[in-house]
Amino acid sequence: MTLIATLGHALGFSLAAGVNLYATVAILGLASRFGWVELPERFAVFDSNVVIAVAAALYIVEFFADKIPWVDTAWDTIHTAIRPVGGAFIAVVSLGDLGDGVPMSDVLMALVGGSVAAGAHLTKASTRAVANTSPEPVSNWVLSVSEDLFVVGLGTLAIMYPVAAFVVASGLILLMVCFLGVITRTAWRWFSRRRSQAAAGA
Repeated sequence: MTLIATLGHALGFSLAAGVNLYATVAILGLASRFGWVELPERFAVFDSNVVIAVAAALYIVEFFADKIPWVDTAWDTIHTAIRPVGGAFIAVVSLGDLGDGVPMSDVLMALVGGSVAAGAHLTKASTRAVANTSPEPVSNWVLSVSEDLFVVGLGTLAIMYPVAAFVVASGLILLMVCFLGVITRTAWRWFSRRRSQAAAGA
């Protein structure tokens, strides 16, 4: 059960980090600081005034950037490397004492966390790119608020009920793998159509 709980922390937080890294770090920092629940000792790395303040400030910036069409895509592009690296780091921290004396455990956990975060990031970025084809801003707001609620909900679940978070995250990862290809193909068709229209009008 300890292993499943550890994977629940790792997968849950990495998945959340792929959607919104700063909100995830802020949740971890606040939970560790105020002792809302007992977290693995290595999560104390987030219990820093500087880490919490910077994460909260960057979350505020992302909160508004995510709600402006095309600005959200530019923001996602900037974070293409940042979110997977953050997810990998959080996954390694989640490993805690289970990684002691186990060869390559940190490397494997980093790969898992980074891959999960990268998948979540690409799913979010692709969905936003498709949504930006719509002339109205409502879809951006709906998606952004939904993502914020998702990160808070999954982060809270991973903190309080890591085994349940493992089940939920595993199911979401399977869905993400299934739909990421569909979303990517849709986005690619749209960009190809725009290029063709631009070439025809030239």
